Formats: sequence, C-alpha cells, structure tokens
Amino acid sequence: ITTIKQEPYTMPSGSDLEGYCIDLISELSKKLGFRYKIHLVKDSRYGSMDSSGNWNGMIGEVIRGEADLAVAPLTLTAVREQFVEMTTPFMQTGIGFILRKDLTSEESHFSFLSPFSTDMWVGILIAFLLTGLSIFLVARISPTEWAEPETEEHAFTLMHSFWYITGALTLQGAGPHPKALSGRVIIAIWWVFAILLLACYFANFNSMLHSDTKHASIKSFEDLANQDVIDYGTVEAGSSMSFFKNSNNPVYRRIYQHMERKKTYVPNMEEGIRRAQEGNFAFIGEAVSLDLAVARYCKLTRSQEVIAMRGYSIAAPLGSQLVKNLTVAILQLSESGELTYLRNKWWANSCVGSDGGETSEALQPHDLRGLFLLLGMGLGLGVLLALLELVSKARNQAKDGKKSCCSALTKELNRRFGSGAESTDQETSDKNKA
Repeated sequence: ITTIKQEPYTMPSGSDLEGYCIDLISELSKKLGFRYKIHLVKDSRYGSMDSSGNWNGMIGEVIRGEADLAVAPLTLTAVREQFVEMTTPFMQTGIGFILRKDLTSEESHFSFLSPFSTDMWVGILIAFLLTGLSIFLVARISPTEWAEPETEEHAFTLMHSFWYITGALTLQGAGPHPKALSGRVIIAIWWVFAILLLACYFANFNSMLHSDTKHASIKSFEDLANQDVIDYGTVEAGSSMSFFKNSNNPVYRRIYQHMERKKTYVPNMEEGIRRAQEGNFAFIGEAVSLDLAVARYCKLTRSQEVIAMRGYSIAAPLGSQLVKNLTVAILQLSESGELTYLRNKWWANSCVGSDGGETSEALQPHDLRGLFLLLGMGLGLGVLLALLELVSKARNQAKDGKKSCCSALTKELNRRFGSGAESTDQETSDKNKA
C-alpha cells in the first residue's frame, strides 16, 4: 500500500522520514498487519478542487489511484468526504494564527512592575507588613530595647518600624538601630531579603529589556482584522481558506477579503512559517500544526483564540475496505493512550533559531519561596528571642519580689502593651512632682 506522507515538519534523509504521521501509520500497520511504501505528494498540497472539478494534492492522488492512503494533517471536510473515504479523526484541532513575539507589544506605563507577577508583589507587600509589625513588637517586648517603659520613650514606634525597613529596601540606613539581639536578627534577615530581592528584580528587568519576549497585543482574529499594520494569510486553496471564504461571520469575511485583496496566500505551511519568522506577517492555519511550529521556533507565538474546531483524518479511495479497519484501529490507539504519547513526543518544546535569546517571564512567588521562607524563619526567631528576654526579666523580678513568674510576666506585658503603662507613668510623674 502506498501512503502519501506530506507533513510540514517531516525531515527526509534519503528515504527516511520522521514525524507524528510516520509513527501513526507505523502503529496502524502493526495493528492491521499490512505493509506500506511512502512517497511525498508531488505538488506539496493537501488537496483542493479547481474550477474544472479536478483535485490536486494528496486528495487528487488518492482519487486518481496514485496512492491508496493519504496520511497527513488532512482536515476532514464535507467536500473531501464526497470524493474520498475518510477515517475517524486521529487528532482534533482548530484554526489559529502565529506571529513573531516581538512584532507588536502592548505598551504599559507600569512596565517597571513586569519583573514580578501580581502574586509576587502581593507576597512582597505581606512580607513588608509582617516585618514592620515584628520589629514593632520585638522593640516593645524586649527589655534590652525598652528597659523602663515608665521613664524611657519608645524609639521604635509603628511608623518608625516601617520607615526603617523601607530604608533597607532602598539600601539606605535609618536610625536609631535596634540594640537587642532579637531586633538585630530580624533586621539582618530583612537586609538579606531586601538585597536578594532587589538583585532578582534588576536581573529580571534587565533580561526583559533585552529579551524578545513581549505580550502580543493581537490576541484574537478580531484584533487581527481591526489592524492594517501586519499582513496575514493562509495556505492557498486549503481548508482554512475555505472556512473564511464560506463564513457568514463579518469578522471572518473581512479577513478573507483582506487576503483576497492583498494576495497574501502562501503555497504551503513551510512558507507561511518562514514568513511569520521573518516578521510583519501572521500565518493562519491549523492550531495543532502551529503549536508544533511554536515548539520548534521560540520567536513565534500562537493566538489564544482557536476557532472552527475540526479533525485530522486519513483519506482513502471511495469504497476502500481499509477505512473501517483504520477507524477501529485509530480508536483503539486513542483509548490505549498511544495517540497522546505520540502527541507529547513530537510536540515537546525544542526551540531552535532563537539567536541565543532567552525568554524572560515575571517571577512567581514559588520562584523565590526559599527567600520568603528565610524571612519567615527570621521573623519567628526574632519574636521568640524577644519573648525569652522578657520571660527572663520576669523570672528575675519574681525571685526578687517573691511573686509568681506568671504574675510578673503579666505585669510586664501590661506595662508595655496595656493601659497600665500609661497609668503607672502618670502615677510616677505625680510622685516625682510631689
């Protein structure tokens, strides 16, 4: 059995071919027990009917008996089904488009925020607030930092605590500095956190400035139709062209009229991908084939929108007895997970031709989870040390005053956080005046 193999990403080496469809026909032959011989379609076309009713491409070779099967990303359409037998789809796809990542970018006045994701900025804000509160609490709890609440003024107010760590973020100091070990631990950890965070920010920001990775502002076919800066086209006389030609959707009709007016059709998919890589061109085609191009070429990106869902099928002459068996075999391969395995095998990301450029994305919280974990441990350690200092002082006071440690600790906490500190301070002031 002669099988036509016309796949955009097949790499012939003498008589050797490789690709998803090659593996597919190999698996089908093993299941059905037939032998086959492969050749590429002569005119490099999938198949369309001209004005005289003659078919070209793979469909034409199958109709004329030059091939028994056509195995390729061949879209199942109503017109083709009338002239050839087609199996159940072995892969589902739709219509999308690809273009260069750096063709058009959505400019933002807040691009300086792009090195970090939204979740990352929220995490930094939470870390900032927790650190400021921790310094404030430690400064009030630690006897070394605030020995006599009745007579000494508390240096680390809530406002000063936040101002202090803000100075660390700008690599500037802001006195007074903590005297207690607990406060110094928190400040030291925060300085490490701030320095490493700033290093990651500026490194990623610099990478984004010199990277080709940008967010394309053209995300849908409507965006594509509403602009005239970038040309776009599809394979001439292909199923994608037929979809736009026969569509009643006004947006799709405008796309077809633009392609007709400017004659932006390409003879095959390889040419469309080549033009998309060169720039100023969006190539419209089957989403599955476009995904394969994006996996191979890092400069390209595919549209988020996919329309006109359809399937890829194997074509055979009308009345072929093999179609039923092929359909059953395809369903068995799908149910066993073999088709999924082949998809993952050939659509794995292996970018080439990116000119050594590395893509850069906004950092996520999980990228710096170790840094956040270090800060959390530092805050916990600082608060624990401050509590140990206060417990130690309360224990000494309990021994001297022959009181319980709990009562001494409660009194000390009231002096530092409760209203007792203010009343005691007022009483002491009155006694001093007397």
